[in-house]
Amino acid sequence: MTAPITVTDATFADEVLSSDTPVLVDFWADWCGPCRMIAPVLEQIAAEQDGKIKIAKIDYDANPVTPNKYGVMGLPTLLLYKNGEVVEQIVGAKPKRALMKILEPHL
Repeated sequence: MTAPITVTDATFADEVLSSDTPVLVDFWADWCGPCRMIAPVLEQIAAEQDGKIKIAKIDYDANPVTPNKYGVMGLPTLLLYKNGEVVEQIVGAKPKRALMKILEPHL
């Protein structure tokens, strides 16, 4: 998987919670400037870490159930799921190096 995938409330359990590899979920919205800033960084990570991690994007406004279930209040929020459980939470846009420092122990 070389690019981020799009998930919805309906596909979240199959794509994220049932995944054999860790999944970094980007909760984003069209109106969120920092979300647009972090998108190319996530695309780079998806390409470079292919097979080690999946990057998933979920539109906060179009899919209210999942963000509400996981208490997502600010955007962008990145949640790292491993074996169906949240193991890391990152709020706000971060540079690639900072994201990789958080992600690497889980890969």
